[in-house]
Amino acid sequence: MKKPPHYFHEDGNDVIADGASTLVGMLRLRARQQAHKAAYTFLADGGSQAFSLSYGELDRQARTIAANLQAFGLQGERALLLYAPGLDYIAAFFACLYAGVIAVPAYPPRNQRNLPRLQAVLADSRAAAILSTAALAGSATVSAWQNAGGLKQRWLLTDTLTDGADAWLDPCPGEASLAFLQYTSGSTGNAKGVMVSHGNLMANQQLIKACFGHDSESAVVGWLPLYHDMGLIGNIMQPLYSGASVILMSPLAFLEQPLRWLQAIADYRAHTSGGPNFAYDLCVRKISDEDKAGLDLGSWRLAFNGAEPVQAATLDRFEQAFAGCGFRREAFYPCYGLAEATLL
Repeated sequence: MKKPPHYFHEDGNDVIADGASTLVGMLRLRARQQAHKAAYTFLADGGSQAFSLSYGELDRQARTIAANLQAFGLQGERALLLYAPGLDYIAAFFACLYAGVIAVPAYPPRNQRNLPRLQAVLADSRAAAILSTAALAGSATVSAWQNAGGLKQRWLLTDTLTDGADAWLDPCPGEASLAFLQYTSGSTGNAKGVMVSHGNLMANQQLIKACFGHDSESAVVGWLPLYHDMGLIGNIMQPLYSGASVILMSPLAFLEQPLRWLQAIADYRAHTSGGPNFAYDLCVRKISDEDKAGLDLGSWRLAFNGAEPVQAATLDRFEQAFAGCGFRREAFYPCYGLAEATLL
């Protein structure tokens, strides 16, 4: 008999509990054991307002959306996710897992230039439905797309649903079950969908937890796009797997004011945060000595750098610029990943 893979609680004990070998089982486990713990916090406008979902609240929202997906007969179908950065996207993604629907994370259309790639992903994935919010579905870009006949799929506006969590039926996915399609960037040709299974995800989460040294107390801060594999698998799934908390902001909030990123790390005493090499250079260029006053980065134990070439000169500049704030060079963690290998 084949021995099942081993997964671990924050106390180091093996977990082969019923349902804990997939992300569905893991969220259900967290909702039972850590129902009131803040799982995901989103900083609107980069920090002026904070909105949170506990593990229990996320589980209930996911079951509500999933029950509607099941009522529409979408189990086994693909669903395109079109969301602005935020908690609505997280709930919709887990709802797809809960419903046995194959999620297709996508870049939300900001203008007409984004539409050809999005249309290509929609056609390639053969998505039967589009999940979104009322605000994004009613935007000028999406409305023009719909009026041009580019969208024929069923729409489900998840922020308009009333509670129906008790109607949810567990699809009981296995490790070999397809969880979602992660589309490549398309920078060297048409974007290609990578089939990612529950087993792929759980194996990679175990690896990330071990390499990053995470436990249930390890706060994570992130601004990476949630539909990109580094943002989705690293900043959304890994905190769930570790039983930790994550604080998120939009990529635009970081790009507008890089200080917001480092301030969130300081405010929430983050253990882990990171991004592409350019992000560290942007902080060096844009954050003044005055901004650094009172900025305490002493909690930052792992600063991952990936998704583009890592420059040694960037690491030198960042260390010199923020050593006075408590940043330690040994926190740097250059890493490599790609959608075809799940992440890390």
